[in-house]
Amino acid sequence: MPELVRLYIRNVVAGAGLSALFVALLLGFDVAHLRHLILGSDIGYIAVGLLFLFNTVVFSGVQFGIAVMNMAEKDGPPGGGKRDALLRADMAAELIPIPVPARAESRVRRQLGRPLR
Repeated sequence: MPELVRLYIRNVVAGAGLSALFVALLLGFDVAHLRHLILGSDIGYIAVGLLFLFNTVVFSGVQFGIAVMNMAEKDGPPGGGKRDALLRADMAAELIPIPVPARAESRVRRQLGRPLR
């Protein structure tokens, strides 16, 4: 079996475990009265099954995404961007504010003849 398939299966199993824990906590703490709704219905097992299934899809997808992103090679120096040298040079310089004149009334309001409120 290819390594990527094994990785995916491991993450689906981990996601199912997290989903089972999450559903158990939801029902245990009776969040939004879900336990009451499920136990009061004659087909509550379908709700629990779907809750488990859909949360398994979400949690296993997140697990797989984290695993794939952790596979990235970390060769070369850390990136930091192109602005590092500029920021170090700017720390020695003093920042001087530049005044920008603003008119009290815009040309559009003046043309329409509406006063400012």
